[in-house]
Amino acid sequence: MHYQNSNPIALPAKIIFMGKLLSRLIFFLFGWTLDDKLKADFRRCVLIAAPHTSNWDLVFARAAFALMNIPIRFTVKDSWTKFPQNLFMNPLGAIGIDRSPRKPGEERRSMTEAMIDLFKQRKELVVMVTPEGTRKKVTKWKTGFYHVAVGANVPIALGYLDYKNKVAGVGKMIEPSGDMKKDMKEIVAFYKDIPPKYPEKFSVDTDYI
Repeated sequence: MHYQNSNPIALPAKIIFMGKLLSRLIFFLFGWTLDDKLKADFRRCVLIAAPHTSNWDLVFARAAFALMNIPIRFTVKDSWTKFPQNLFMNPLGAIGIDRSPRKPGEERRSMTEAMIDLFKQRKELVVMVTPEGTRKKVTKWKTGFYHVAVGANVPIALGYLDYKNKVAGVGKMIEPSGDMKKDMKEIVAFYKDIPPKYPEKFSVDTDYI
């Protein structure tokens, strides 16, 4: 397959090196350990980060994925990757979503379609998503990530934060079968017993229990 831009948002080696040092320091200071036992190709996938009940989740998740050499990106409005915001957002891993129509006269693309196009344009891309969509308790997850994975033909990596044991990493990689109910049941089964920072704020998608 021909990719329009194989690695448009690669971070400078110096930033990657400093990020790893900071990540090791964070894990040391807070007493966290890394679960990097899963040996998989993380260069091209949708990566779930859950449970998500605190702002600290992003800190520990980013640290874990940096130590695992997973070049995670997260999506923002395209305008946020323009000057001057790009000076701050791009080094963090932001990637702009442009939902403009592909052709004049067509309807504006959905977020799912725009994210699928990102994968089609790039040889390597790892997009981090939080299916809960909020730090508040919800019983229905946003499942757009699944449709993105199917449409882009990429696996779904199950990143997690176990606050009880202070362990973070990626526990499983799922190849979407196209049977959303079956695949979501497997995803929910993985996350349902993982202790979040605030248990009262967490629930898996009850449609798939």
